Amino acid sequence: MDEPTSALDVSVQAEVLNLLADLRAEHKLTYLMVSHNLAVVAHMCDATAVMQNGEIVEVLTVEDVRAMNPAHPYTKHLIESSFGYKPDAAQSA
Repeated sequence: MDEPTSALDVSVQAEVLNLLADLRAEHKLTYLMVSHNLAVVAHMCDATAVMQNGEIVEVLTVEDVRAMNPAHPYTKHLIESSFGYKPDAAQSA
């Protein structure tokens, strides 16, 4: 699935994610999900692979992502950027 909930409002996004989770449990499915939304990833996934330029640079558990415990600098940057705009960072750039 490539960004299965992008451009959806929060309530519809929740419905889609719940449906996918129910289908996964009922039919013993495995999903491969591509997403920039780390909240969606944390909700749906057991493991996370971070890619840079088409190559996997790090594989983490969702617990490692939640604990902000990456080993690779690109993964650290990705996690930090998921928190949104930081005025202090923009001023120092």
